[in-house]
Amino acid sequence: MSVLLENYLPTLAAALWVTLRITGISFGVGLALGTILAVFRISPIRPLRIAGAVYVEIFRNVPLVALVVLVVYGLPEIGLNPDFLPGVIIATTAVAAAFACETLRTGINAVDRGQVEAARSIGLPFSGIMRHVVVPQAARSVVGPSVTLFIGILLSSSMAAVVGQPDLTYTASLINSREALGLVTFGVVAAIYALISLIAAGVGAVIEKRVQVLR
Repeated sequence: MSVLLENYLPTLAAALWVTLRITGISFGVGLALGTILAVFRISPIRPLRIAGAVYVEIFRNVPLVALVVLVVYGLPEIGLNPDFLPGVIIATTAVAAAFACETLRTGINAVDRGQVEAARSIGLPFSGIMRHVVVPQAARSVVGPSVTLFIGILLSSSMAAVVGQPDLTYTASLINSREALGLVTFGVVAAIYALISLIAAGVGAVIEKRVQVLR
């Protein structure tokens, strides 16, 4: 443990930053795209419903590791050349958006149908109903599932190691290859993942209690 902390603490800190970047960007952008997809899936416009359903079914059922490899090594074949880290973020965000869509759609379906009818009766268009009535209430009801999604993205960010990006998992493997501290190194990294997950769960619990008061 002392060897690990004395010699590799800055390396682990840099790896943590890579992991947090992947997680934060993928979660934020994935949640925004997922909201749009959820609206598509309940839209009265049939092509939008189909497009949303097709996207969700594809990206919920493609292994993330395969998608990471496809984006990083496949896109250059058609003239697109994202760097490895942005490629990992693109792949993770694409999958996160599909799961965020279904999470939000569950919340949307939980909104009282009577409120939607009341909004229609006063002349609100579909976009207005979504913006002012449905999405705000749905967002309050999916705080817990959204935290679960965040933790899932955090753990999935380890797929960056597949293409050699220096996240926590890849860095643990690199340190172990140099120092043969497998149990200690991976134990420390596992503890970091667990700590971030627990912090996220705690923050989510606080937010969930506050939005319940607002209902």
